[in-house]
Amino acid sequence: MPRLSLHDSKSRKTVAFTPLDPENVRVYYCGPTVYDLAHIGNLRAMVTADVLVRLLRHLYPHVTYVRNITDVDDKINARARENNEPITALTARTIHDFHQDLAAVSILPPDIEPRATHHIEQMQRMISELIDNGHAYEAEGHVLFSVADYSDYGGLSGRSADDLMAGARVDVADYKRAPGDFVLWKPSDVDTPGWDSPWGRGRPGWHIECSAMSYHYLGESFDIHGGGSDLLFPHHENERAQSMCCHPHGRFANHWVHNAMLLVDGEKMSKSLGNFLTVRDVLRDTPAEALRLLLLRAQYRSVLNFTRDGLDDARQTLDRFYRALAMLNDGDAAGTTPPPDVFVRALCEDLNTPAAIAEMHAMANRALAGDAQAARDLRAAGRLIGLLGSTPDTWFRGDAQLDTAKIQALIDERLAARKARDFARADAIRDELAQQGIALEDGPGGTTWRTA
Repeated sequence: MPRLSLHDSKSRKTVAFTPLDPENVRVYYCGPTVYDLAHIGNLRAMVTADVLVRLLRHLYPHVTYVRNITDVDDKINARARENNEPITALTARTIHDFHQDLAAVSILPPDIEPRATHHIEQMQRMISELIDNGHAYEAEGHVLFSVADYSDYGGLSGRSADDLMAGARVDVADYKRAPGDFVLWKPSDVDTPGWDSPWGRGRPGWHIECSAMSYHYLGESFDIHGGGSDLLFPHHENERAQSMCCHPHGRFANHWVHNAMLLVDGEKMSKSLGNFLTVRDVLRDTPAEALRLLLLRAQYRSVLNFTRDGLDDARQTLDRFYRALAMLNDGDAAGTTPPPDVFVRALCEDLNTPAAIAEMHAMANRALAGDAQAARDLRAAGRLIGLLGSTPDTWFRGDAQLDTAKIQALIDERLAARKARDFARADAIRDELAQQGIALEDGPGGTTWRTA
């Protein structure tokens, strides 16, 4: 079995992955703050996590994958006021939409999906422990973590003390001992969600949520913590600091995995530039599998440039892969063939999905030349990274609402016109179908069609 290596954000090195317990690999990923639809930048992190967990499940007998939901946050409060709707209605709808979007792109659900609001007791317990051991303090209804009292603060992000203070994205309030001290608990007014606590009615800070939930489900030491590179500081830095101070005999996360950012047409995605794309924006006119393939064509630590041309190219690649699978019967698709070692080895090199997809192209070449085993290998490889989950017929036929009998009748009429050398009529039928979004492909076995 190939050996997995991963780039560790803390050491800034690619190292061999050695699980703390080979019988149960434990993974925590930061999930969504549920106030709006997921955008394609969010999706890249979720696809990276999905491929990593799929690979771990292939390599190890058991994986416990936890991905949280942040459902108490000031952004949620602000959006609910803006929408004039209850917070619970906003979060319930957004969670439902998030699940739908991820399922559309073949992202498997986590084993455990804890919600922050269901773990307030665990957060309060952790905050009390930090106060008792001198790493946190109370001030004007707030509880704050004292950055100066943790000597290794900055050890994850690699920033200097001056950088950390300058880069701390928090308001500098009078009650703070130092500008970089961050909130563990803050007071809530009557119009804001809140819970009773030893420090008054209030709500948790963002960072303590993930620390408490990861500890509750995975313990004081677990294998992998992941997320987008935008979370490295301050969120993951703060998580690590408070977790290590609360559980000094543990390691918290043994390995840190961060995916790089996503650009749209070469620019950072933003609403002001008009290039902000939700997952649903893209899926309105693109097969979900093409979007997933586009996200996999760049290695997760490389900046990915999203373009419509790239989407079209991904769709054409999938056309080619599905043509290679067309020789397989239903029994071949049952999933008994393991992915080939050469493909798994590529993924084991720090999730090198571009190299893995290159191996899929090689399999497709052999399959198109008549090698049935290569076609089975191709389907197995696709299954491991969440691709090729459809059948060639379904992929090329697309919309189930199409009148397939009428389309086939027009194809038969075109064939008869060509035999009668009535090429004008044959071309007219092709044009008629093209206007309906149907592309014809003539080959040795006859004429096939797909949605264009």
